[in-house]
Amino acid sequence: MTKVMSVSQVRADIYNVMDETAKTHEPVLITGKRNNVVMLSQEDWNAIEETLYLNTIPNMASSIQESMNAPDEEFSENVEW
Repeated sequence: MTKVMSVSQVRADIYNVMDETAKTHEPVLITGKRNNVVMLSQEDWNAIEETLYLNTIPNMASSIQESMNAPDEEFSENVEW
């Protein structure tokens, strides 16, 4: 669930808001008179970017899903590069 804070609330306690966002991985919707923005931890943003990138590769999502559903014995301990 997204936490909602006004820009004034965030401004008054920015460091604690940043720390909590990074710790809990809960996005913060910051509301203002002109615009609204979402604060995320950098770790969460990096994960989103990676997911978006992987979704641009044809058949990547279905390949990952197939691998997740495959029995463990289908995988080898020996990987040849």
